[in-house]
Amino acid sequence: MTRQMHLAAHFPGVNNTTVWTDPRSGSQIDFASFEHLARTAERGRFDFFFLAEGLRLREHKGRIHDLDVVGRPESITVLNALAAVTEHLGLAATVNATFNEPYELARRLASLDHLSGGRAAWNVVTSFDAFTGENFRRGGYLDRADRYTRAAEFVATARELWDSWTAEGTPRPFSHQGQHFAISGEFTLPRSPQGHPVVIQAGDSGEGREFAASAADVVFTRHGSLEAGRAFYADVKSRLARYGRQPEDLKIMPGVTFVLGDSDAEAQEKAADIRRRQVSPQNAIVTLEQIWGRDLSAYDPDGPLPDIDPDPASTLVQGRVKVGDPFAVAAKWRALSEAKGLSIRQTVIETTARQSFIGTPGSVAAQLDEFVRTDAADGFILIPQLTPGGLDDFVDDVVPLLQERGVFRSEYSGPTLRSHLGLRTPVRKDGPA
Repeated sequence: MTRQMHLAAHFPGVNNTTVWTDPRSGSQIDFASFEHLARTAERGRFDFFFLAEGLRLREHKGRIHDLDVVGRPESITVLNALAAVTEHLGLAATVNATFNEPYELARRLASLDHLSGGRAAWNVVTSFDAFTGENFRRGGYLDRADRYTRAAEFVATARELWDSWTAEGTPRPFSHQGQHFAISGEFTLPRSPQGHPVVIQAGDSGEGREFAASAADVVFTRHGSLEAGRAFYADVKSRLARYGRQPEDLKIMPGVTFVLGDSDAEAQEKAADIRRRQVSPQNAIVTLEQIWGRDLSAYDPDGPLPDIDPDPASTLVQGRVKVGDPFAVAAKWRALSEAKGLSIRQTVIETTARQSFIGTPGSVAAQLDEFVRTDAADGFILIPQLTPGGLDDFVDDVVPLLQERGVFRSEYSGPTLRSHLGLRTPVRKDGPA
């Protein structure tokens, strides 16, 4: 049987993905924008609609970073509204496992799952920085090393709650006593139409890969090339067996962009223009400052990279996930810049782009299919460059070609998100939860 592709739509408006200078760019806050993208994704028979979220507005040099999700409504609230204007599309919310509690979040997700007829998903993210924690009672108490242990216990506890009613629809008492949570009582909702909401995990570290293998249904990741995608795919899938899981139990879906043209040359030209507009001279310096942790406003974006080292203890940027070893990143960027003769702006353009599929609708369909056929991905989370109409051309021009190839559905085969993704219904645990 031909390998089937999975597709999801990421609502844009985060960081510098969206080309806000484009006259077709609309609001990232109005409900009409969310509805437009969701309806387009459902028209294209996509698996799910995906919302990112941040718990605090990030700061750069003590000022709110103007490319953040300023004003974005809370994700689950938006998805509950979208459940009323869609029939089949999965609805995925990013919710932090560090600054929430299992009972409260399990209840909100179960409510979305019931209201949508079994279409809810939870993208599990973690946080350890005190800056974000200032918005919460616990502050920044959580050590970085504990963020995945808490997340793993959080997911396990939520699943205990979702399983706590009997098959006959009777609530049973639950009791969980663990390292991070000690709760007991009775859950307010019966098991949802798909058993549990789908669990998505985003992360590429060793800890993140292990967490995905043990607990996730979908991995939202980032591939820089076909080879890197195959290596990631093989690594994560190989970890499943030690948790008693099969390769088909976890779907790997990198976040990608796309640019379409009437010819491959035209698409490449459009893609280059989009990247220049995404990375303005000012944005290039801001991005560099996020790596270096230093005020680099005196540097020319069209000049060479700084010859000074990063400051790893810097608080210049607040609320953004750190890039790992800033010295290693700086060395890599310098080597690339010197080898190709790139300026600061050109280096940022080349190093910060997501995997992008560029070409005619036919060539993009072929590229996507190759990733899936050669085990570099099970599907893709598409991140358009325009809000909210950036998915329209893909659904109109690429999806029909994928359907002709026999690698993507023409109709939904079931009512739930698990049925879209080909995931098994979770086995209900017997006995007291």
